[in-house]
Amino acid sequence: MLTEKPEEEKLPVSEKVKVLRFQTLFKGGRWWAAAGLFEAFGRKHIALYLRFKRGDSWKRRQKFVFRSREEWEKAKKAIESLAAEL
Repeated sequence: MLTEKPEEEKLPVSEKVKVLRFQTLFKGGRWWAAAGLFEAFGRKHIALYLRFKRGDSWKRRQKFVFRSREEWEKAKKAIESLAAEL
């Protein structure tokens, strides 16, 4: 369950993207990984962000977006099958 609120710690995303909820997966001195529920251009989506701290600001290194439940289920199935081998 996503527990963090955007007001507690701002996730650095584009001004065009509304952060509905997010959860930090990992945050160290220079790297920050987060998953969240966002809204942009009238549509909701889930995204995974990987950010790198450069100077005093966080810069996006990677972003992976799920725009539908079908996309999420396909990725989830693949990841779960791989995770079984960890």
